[in-house]
Amino acid sequence: MTSIIATDAWRALAGHRDTTASDTIADLFAADGDRFKNNSWELDGVLLDLSKNRIDYAAWDGLLALAEDAGVTAARDAMYAGETINTTEGRKVLHVALRDGTGIADAGVAEDVTATMARLAAFTQAIHDGSLTGRTGKPFRHVINIGIGGSHLGPMLTAEALGRADYPEVRFAANVDGHDLTAALANVDPETTLFLVGSKSFTTQETLTNAASAARWLTEAVGSNAVSGHFAALTAKPDAAKAFGIAAQHIFPIWDWVGGRFSLWSAVGLPSALAMGWSAFAAMLDGAHSMDRHFRDAPLAVNLPVRLALAGIWNINMEGLGALAVVPYDERLRSLPAFIQQLDMESNGKGVTQTGAPLDVAAAPIVFGLAGTNAQHTFHQWLHQGPLGAAVEFIGVARPDHGFSGHHDKLIANLLAQAEALALGTDGDGDVNRACSGNRPSTTILLEALDPKRLGMLLALYEHKVFVQGVIWGINSFDQFGVELGKQLAARLLPDMGEAPTGARTYDPSTAGLLARYRSWRGLPE
Repeated sequence: MTSIIATDAWRALAGHRDTTASDTIADLFAADGDRFKNNSWELDGVLLDLSKNRIDYAAWDGLLALAEDAGVTAARDAMYAGETINTTEGRKVLHVALRDGTGIADAGVAEDVTATMARLAAFTQAIHDGSLTGRTGKPFRHVINIGIGGSHLGPMLTAEALGRADYPEVRFAANVDGHDLTAALANVDPETTLFLVGSKSFTTQETLTNAASAARWLTEAVGSNAVSGHFAALTAKPDAAKAFGIAAQHIFPIWDWVGGRFSLWSAVGLPSALAMGWSAFAAMLDGAHSMDRHFRDAPLAVNLPVRLALAGIWNINMEGLGALAVVPYDERLRSLPAFIQQLDMESNGKGVTQTGAPLDVAAAPIVFGLAGTNAQHTFHQWLHQGPLGAAVEFIGVARPDHGFSGHHDKLIANLLAQAEALALGTDGDGDVNRACSGNRPSTTILLEALDPKRLGMLLALYEHKVFVQGVIWGINSFDQFGVELGKQLAARLLPDMGEAPTGARTYDPSTAGLLARYRSWRGLPE
């Protein structure tokens, strides 16, 4: 594969950037009264405004040419056709099938998805109507999801966003730090608590440690046979789940063609369904499918995920902005920045291309964020006046679901004001301490409402954005080998953490010193 920077499309885009480096966002608005109209796109109540990025029409033409040259259309079509595009692991990438199995070429995939969704729907209904109870015959009032990464962040985000008070309270435990599980178990009745264990491999250390501790907590209160009646598993390894003690009818499959950070739409989404109800979960799937159809069928020039991805390419590779702030102005989306952080940085945080050649451009940005207006009182000072700078993606919702008069107008006024301030800045009336340079890019995504459909569309929009950027950079967005090394080293350290260290390993001086001090402060023998 030819290096991306050696392509004509890349050189042309970089050349255009050099000739327009002195143009500002303010200049672009001054020159074009229709800039917002011509740089925003809308689909079914999701509005994408890219007008406050420093991208003129010639730059857009160059970015679209770059996407064509990189084979975005062919890669997209290959994914939908069920080809093995996760080349390093030899896997298909079919999370889109979870939203509409019938649209995938592989009929077997469609059948598996349909059957599993029916089982998940029936399980959800049985929990909600009380026909499925715990070992003592009491209905479930609390659900504790035990997972990490993709089996945690998406379910937590969507449960927080759309959970209903008349369904069981869904809590989450992910960190192997016992304080996390302690908090999840606080003030819940073991007799009315259901545990969901989400682990594709059913070997994830954090998840199995928490699950084993939860099982002990449960059996001490309910009895030795409690696990089979109070646990369900979301996994690709049903035999391992059965060995743990989970009943076969409570084991739901995850397939190898579903990556963890793309797995919300599978059985991994069961905690979301329990929090919001199956009809709402199905509507969220439909919303994601709506964005899938748009991504598959719309020309690149009017394709929302493609446009969002290309704005990111410009800001990262042409403007040199290696950070992206995700700021949702809706408290229900408070976990969105962490979800996008994993989706983006785990997918495209790579240093080599699919062919194994060193990547010669910057790829995934550092993603961080917080819900507005809290973010304004943490890192917005840095956004406005810090010398490094970052691109920003604001997410707003037009219609609130609370009844407090005046709150929402103030919230959205702050969103719009922050985006305007970043773009246009101020001279501070001559006071350099008050001056904000402006010319700092931001994107605004405005949802008509935070309902299941629009939430599904929003998350699918980001999934496809990350995919498009990976294609342009020549990256495989669907493996995550960089996660593994630290886990392997932790497993080798573990035998020397307890009462009787083996002493079989020699550590680097820093690790050895820290281990010794840890053991000393724990009161363990030298």
